Amino acid sequence: MRKIILASVSALALFGVAACSDSGGTDTTTTQSTNPPATEQPATPAQPEANPPADNNMQPAPAPTAPAN
Repeated sequence: MRKIILASVSALALFGVAACSDSGGTDTTTTQSTNPPATEQPATPAQPEANPPADNNMQPAPAPTAPAN
């Protein structure tokens, strides 16, 4: 009985090593090539800006005046 169990475990180990081994000749399998994605057009805004940007003549806000007493 022990010989049968030992032979079975040995056979399973041998099959496991054979299945996971890296050797075995050249690998002739190829992967299927994929087509590149179609080129996408840049998205255009749905509506133009409501307020165009102000000109670049940025000036500081005037200083607040002191309250009269």
